[in-house]
Amino acid sequence: MTPRASAAPYRIAGVVYLVLIAAGLSSEAVFRAPLSGLADLSALPGGADGAAAALRAALLLDTLMALSDVVLGALLLVILRPAGEALALMAFSLRLVQAAVLGAGLVLHHGAALALDGGAAAGLAPFLLSLHAHAYDMGLVFFGGSCLATGVLLLRHPAFPAALGWGIGAAGIVYLSGSALRFLAPGLSAGFAPAYMVPLVAELALALWLVFGARGRVARARPAAA
Repeated sequence: MTPRASAAPYRIAGVVYLVLIAAGLSSEAVFRAPLSGLADLSALPGGADGAAAALRAALLLDTLMALSDVVLGALLLVILRPAGEALALMAFSLRLVQAAVLGAGLVLHHGAALALDGGAAAGLAPFLLSLHAHAYDMGLVFFGGSCLATGVLLLRHPAFPAALGWGIGAAGIVYLSGSALRFLAPGLSAGFAPAYMVPLVAELALALWLVFGARGRVARARPAAA
């Protein structure tokens, strides 16, 4: 197998990862964050119609994110399986559970848009968005577990720099801790929010390495099955 051919799954995974990150950040920061915590979404400058349009845009981006996550999981399974088949399958399975939970949560997200369309039911929209946020954090419980497994696999795989494994493992700890606070100590969630910079930096670094850094190292690396 040529170096170009062997590195192709890595580069494709990196591109998919970047799409996933861009879709997730845009959905939250551009469309959903301005609506977060508001008691009356229809009081925004664009009114109920503007808020509903923002929710639908966020829904589209979140759907793209979830689909990309499944594709990425399958690619990482292929890439990381030689470093530990059972652990790679576990990481992929946990990622699939996360996607399923996020997909169910998007129904609540869409319900908020429908409530705004209904006029009289507009008061339900903030509550439905809150439920969606809780579903998102429940999904991150499974994703946090997937990140821990992926971090171990990255450390075992000789093609990957050890820093990426430690970073993704740290991201898993942040996701698990943040979700635990959301459900068990919600008053502490806001103060913990800056910690999510760790997953952002770690996942972005992995995505960029998959696109730009893998080619030279993949050709030389042949991990032993664990």
